[in-house]
Amino acid sequence: MNAKDQGLAQRIEEVQHYYGATLNDKEDLATNVCTVDEPPSEAIKAILKKIHPEVQMRFYGCGAPFPPLLDGTTVLDLGCGGGRDCFILSNLVGEHGHVIGVDATAEQIEFAQRHIEYHREAFGYDRSNVQFLQGRIEALEQLNLAPESIDVIVSNCVINLSMAKSDVLKGMASLLKQGGEIYFSDIFADRRLAQELRDDQQIVGECIGDALYYEDFIRLARAAGFLDVRVVSSSLKAINNPEIEARLGGAKLYSMTLRLFKLALEDGCEDYGQAAVYQGNLPGAPDRFVLDQGHVFDAGRVVPICRNSADMLSGSRYRGLFEVIGEGRRHYGVFACGAEQVSSPGMAGASMAAQVPSNCGC
Repeated sequence: MNAKDQGLAQRIEEVQHYYGATLNDKEDLATNVCTVDEPPSEAIKAILKKIHPEVQMRFYGCGAPFPPLLDGTTVLDLGCGGGRDCFILSNLVGEHGHVIGVDATAEQIEFAQRHIEYHREAFGYDRSNVQFLQGRIEALEQLNLAPESIDVIVSNCVINLSMAKSDVLKGMASLLKQGGEIYFSDIFADRRLAQELRDDQQIVGECIGDALYYEDFIRLARAAGFLDVRVVSSSLKAINNPEIEARLGGAKLYSMTLRLFKLALEDGCEDYGQAAVYQGNLPGAPDRFVLDQGHVFDAGRVVPICRNSADMLSGSRYRGLFEVIGEGRRHYGVFACGAEQVSSPGMAGASMAAQVPSNCGC
């Protein structure tokens, strides 16, 4: 085993110990980083009433990685922990959908498996649509899942714990169907953090030590083939631990929800004279569809879009929600994002998306 593999194995063991032995439930967390600040939607609130209380207490996460239009899909949850998000997804995909939860910690998998039957009965299914697999998110190829078999991959404050994020992204790219979506919530930093923080077991376990500098994540995503990362939401995190906050040396942490599509996109926003009209036919969203912070579609309104956005809307499971106008055969230059750009970290607001004129999403 080379030095890289030894370091990765040690880190996985430390994280497993932290989440399998050190933490009994979310009340044991030392900071407020791996917690959700925003209240859940009404639809998720309704599902949460059916989730076993012990499963809810075992939940660690920083967001709500539940994209729309999941009925009948196959969803993979990376770092599923005690299974809370998987059981929520079980209801969202319906009895004919399928949810696969993956976690490296045996205690978490065993806990989640004990609650499968409870949730099958709670949702009124003849048979469960959830399965849990123990495995490393850096080695998804070892799970014996068929390539290009997954419609949607989600994760909730877990990818930041990995020392090999590029391997995670490559594994996700292999498993996703063409037109599939990665929709995940995680913690990002506004700068590269000191090595001493990355070597601290507690700070790593609190989803801080290995939190990526956002711009470095963009570079890794593009190297894995995801050329246009879209920011759905972002908010500044409170640490709620003065000692740990002091060790950050002024660095800011943000909870962000991102979406990436497995599509042949360009690395910048180009104008091909296209536009989109949201039909208002997404259940629960008759007036507005939010693709990301810079792309909000009011029902019935014609909205000019770049080639990448047109491909996202027409080449994914969202194709039935939009009329995309224009065949996109003639190029008119760089797409003028204008006000669609969102502020960079350190500027007013809490967004982590940098102002990059060549890209609408980041």
